[in-house]
Amino acid sequence: MSAAARWYDLGPRLYSGVAIAVVGGVAIWMGGALFAILSCGVCGLMTWEAARMFGARHAPWLGSLGAALLLLAGWVPVLLALPLLLVPGLVAAGRIPRDRLMLFGLVAWVMLASFALIWLRVEAGTGWILWVIAVVIGSDVMGYFAGRMLGGPKFWPRLSPKKTWSGTVAGWALAAVVGALFAGPLGAGPWLVVMSVLVAFAGQMGDILESAMKRRQGIKDSSALIPGHGGVLDRFDALLGASVMALLLWAFGLLPAAMT
Repeated sequence: MSAAARWYDLGPRLYSGVAIAVVGGVAIWMGGALFAILSCGVCGLMTWEAARMFGARHAPWLGSLGAALLLLAGWVPVLLALPLLLVPGLVAAGRIPRDRLMLFGLVAWVMLASFALIWLRVEAGTGWILWVIAVVIGSDVMGYFAGRMLGGPKFWPRLSPKKTWSGTVAGWALAAVVGALFAGPLGAGPWLVVMSVLVAFAGQMGDILESAMKRRQGIKDSSALIPGHGGVLDRFDALLGASVMALLLWAFGLLPAAMT
């Protein structure tokens, strides 16, 4: 493969990534209603893409339903929020003739992970959500460059033919570095290095899960909304996996934010 072909998507990925980082960074810093509304909008787009990917009827309406119920879930007790978050998946699954369980699982994952991201911002604070995002971006960027430059054996060729062991391990390495850099400011100590690798791994599994779904449906991207990345779900699949892992670590008291 020529150098030009190997890096053909680098420019669009860079420009789109910077734009997403600026908008997301402002929303995270501001928090409150701005962050919640942006998160709900992104969740709605991912729900629409998931429904569209499986050929569900009225996919835009399902996206709007996902965004609205995520917003509502933030105003009710957690025990009531969880059933609300499963409704879009159930409705979407009822609108396709096959692979209903798969679509339900994908939409439910999008809803629950989006809720986890909002919960982390509210309960753990800005520093911790920035840590999660830095781990995801760091492992993704390092995995992209290491995989393209080093190549080698595939990590899970049946589900994600492009991911290599070199890129995966390089992603873990940079995630560990990110954990070490955040450990001091967050008062977390060296334990955060291990947690960072776990969060990075969860993000990589989120990426692979979405790749498997696309392969099942015979499509390359969830949509074409983001130049160089494909769809919103293509861009945020790793963050979805990482946010769920971070919330689980928080819930089990493994992050210092849960113990203060």
